[in-house]
Amino acid sequence: MEPLHPLPLAALPPLPPLALAVVGHVEVVSFVAVDHLPVAGEILHGSDCLELPAGGGAVVAVQMARLSGERVPFFTALGRDGAGRRAAEELEALGLELHIAWRDAPTRRGVTFIDKNGERTITVIGERLMATAADDLPWQLLERSDGVFVTATDAAGLVLARRARVLTATPRVRLAVLREAAVALDALIGSAADPGEAYRPGDLEPAPRLYIGTEAERGGVLIPGGRYAAVGRQRPVLDAYGAGDSFAAGVTTGLAAGWPLHQALSLGAHCGAACLDGRGPYAGQLQLGAGGQRAAGGDPPA
Repeated sequence: MEPLHPLPLAALPPLPPLALAVVGHVEVVSFVAVDHLPVAGEILHGSDCLELPAGGGAVVAVQMARLSGERVPFFTALGRDGAGRRAAEELEALGLELHIAWRDAPTRRGVTFIDKNGERTITVIGERLMATAADDLPWQLLERSDGVFVTATDAAGLVLARRARVLTATPRVRLAVLREAAVALDALIGSAADPGEAYRPGDLEPAPRLYIGTEAERGGVLIPGGRYAAVGRQRPVLDAYGAGDSFAAGVTTGLAAGWPLHQALSLGAHCGAACLDGRGPYAGQLQLGAGGQRAAGGDPPA
């Protein structure tokens, strides 16, 4: 069967006004540009270093803000430390409406090596912090949301998120949590190559209405639906970090808009491809202007 090929960005309809939200995690990540990954005993010299609040939840939320032109509510947890406070300030500046469960624990950190081919290798340091249903946060906002994406919460948090019209999630939520919540996902979106995001039909009951397994430049697999292709590129990849999460944000936004699957996938594919052109997850992210066209630059909404 011929895979679905992404529609041109100009062929997609304008997005309607949308209420979007994300429930997920943050990691303060040091991005280090290197020629190649280090081998045992090697002293490697980085050509560039950038520190940003990142992680799947943050990347999805910022991409949604850049597509919708609205501040996106982001439910997360941060440590009561300098890293957590700086992360909150920087994420607000990136266009997010933060709802934070503050923890007496270190904010999770990460180190990402980006090699000369743009491939990233990630090491996370510390426990993943996440907001749960027991936290005193304005969860009622999710009831009024057109689309919610989840990367980290507990089972009760997923039940609250299910009140949104469209609910999507990543397997990084953890299959045990998804099983306990027993909610019907409109889409489960994750890397088909990452063991930490593994999913097979039958793993969840009820099964997600759609599973999307991403495979980078090969596109990915749809269950049901076969395969889809990636956006064709003429430029080398600068940095692959955040491309999959940007893809998930685009798909979720398209589904929340009521678009057919082909259009939602196409928006996701363009978001993932755009992210590859910037250092770190935010510099290249797709921003839509009037009529759904790509806007100049990558500045967040005011």
